[in-house]
Amino acid sequence: MSGTTTRSPDYVHGEGEAAHPHGWRRWLFATNHKDIGTLYLFFSVTMLMVGGVLAMLIRLELFQPGLQFFNPELYNEFVSLHGLIMIFGAIMPAFVGFANWMVPLQVGASDMAFARMNNFSFWLLPPAALLLVASFFVPGGAPAGGWTMYPPLSIQMGPGMDMTIFAVHMMGASSIMGAINIITTILNMRAPGMALMKMPMFCWTWLITAYLLIAVMPVLATAVTMVLTDRHFGTTFFNAAGGGDPVMFQHIFWFFGHPEVYIMILPGFGIISQIIPAFSRKPLFGYASMVYATAAIAIVSFIVWAHHMFVTGMPVTAQLFFMYTTMLVAIPTGVKVFNWVATMWKGALSFETPMLFAVGFLWVFTIGGFSGLILAVAPIDVQLQDTYYVVAHFHYVLVAGSLFALFAGYYYWVPKWTGHMYNEWRGKFHFWNSLIWVNVTFFPMHFLGLAGMPRRYADYAAQFTDFNMLTSVAAWLFGLTQVYWLFFVVIPNIRGGAPAPAKPWEGAEGLEWTVPSPAPFHTFETPPAVK
Repeated sequence: MSGTTTRSPDYVHGEGEAAHPHGWRRWLFATNHKDIGTLYLFFSVTMLMVGGVLAMLIRLELFQPGLQFFNPELYNEFVSLHGLIMIFGAIMPAFVGFANWMVPLQVGASDMAFARMNNFSFWLLPPAALLLVASFFVPGGAPAGGWTMYPPLSIQMGPGMDMTIFAVHMMGASSIMGAINIITTILNMRAPGMALMKMPMFCWTWLITAYLLIAVMPVLATAVTMVLTDRHFGTTFFNAAGGGDPVMFQHIFWFFGHPEVYIMILPGFGIISQIIPAFSRKPLFGYASMVYATAAIAIVSFIVWAHHMFVTGMPVTAQLFFMYTTMLVAIPTGVKVFNWVATMWKGALSFETPMLFAVGFLWVFTIGGFSGLILAVAPIDVQLQDTYYVVAHFHYVLVAGSLFALFAGYYYWVPKWTGHMYNEWRGKFHFWNSLIWVNVTFFPMHFLGLAGMPRRYADYAAQFTDFNMLTSVAAWLFGLTQVYWLFFVVIPNIRGGAPAPAKPWEGAEGLEWTVPSPAPFHTFETPPAVK
């Protein structure tokens, strides 16, 4: 692919500069996809740090058995808000930030399809985040029933639960608007000559993710609205005494919740599918099969939800159905992993920081995938349900998976965003510390779970002490590594560094590398030619 823009450099940096909004108005009223992408990324990093502090407090309490610092209620508030903030405040907005920045650049569009709606979808997030954090300071405190908000606990909580429901509604509306924008941009605004099957994989994974968001966010809205009416309006959707069923909430919630897991990983697959070919200096192996595998994962994600519910007393026939459909997800996922490895096979590999994070992702995400396959087996899951084995599994998918993919994408595209190269040594320091400490934190949790340590408890039996001390220390070191990344990689890179060429990576392909670094305020006002 090659592309050209009609804008000359003197226009971009000369007379055009005066037309750019400046100061606070540029950000508050932002309609440029790059500015809105930057807002999403700053917001997600902020929430990553807030959620990270809650994780550090959780691990502080679990350093030794017995109650050290927090009562069980406050501990469970930390656990619940850590999950909600990391999912809805850190991981999802980060991927939307990447989409805002890169989708128009990759498809040769001048901007996102609905610029003002794009602005609105971002500005719903900060007040929602404030509601979540402020719930700690109202009577009764934050929700303490887990991020899943299961009744009857969620019906018994104080006003912090109402704030959380409102926040979830706002974040869901933001996600739906963002998804509509991404779908319309990809389907209607691609450059001439860019057929769907010529699109970069990142655009494909986001197109499929956007359809997932539109399908499942209203389901979450339904679930929390029913909780709200049970709390305040006398309905009994989830109250058995009034003819309701608390298990029904789990069915509705996980019909949202399992596709949500793929919403948080499919864009990461897209990022990895951009990076591995670039640093292998050869095309992605099996492009069409990657597209079909992504679609297959999304479709199958709708028929596996009750694997979260094997201990709720479902019939054996249903257990078998959900067990086998869950195992089915391993096939398209295995296709992806095979294709990534095949892309690297006999490639001219180099291991700059983006590639390190991509290869690290490949390894640790595969561990998370295998432990998920083990949990899909109903009789095993009955033993491991609500133990630290489950905690290990989903943190391998979401921390070692989603977060590593986001870091890989950051290092890959940040020269295009800021116009500066990051410090390679510091990037590699960040990678190796992240890789080591994420494994030392979460791998021992598999053994804790196999030995029977339950999750969401502020206390534990003495025999679990050694592993908990190890994971707590490693978790703090992992957290400090991300603080290092923020203060010694991100902020210095925004302020300066070696000037980045238009195409800093030798093997990189795509329209985004045909515009200058940093990408000018307006790009592709005349659609580029795609060959």
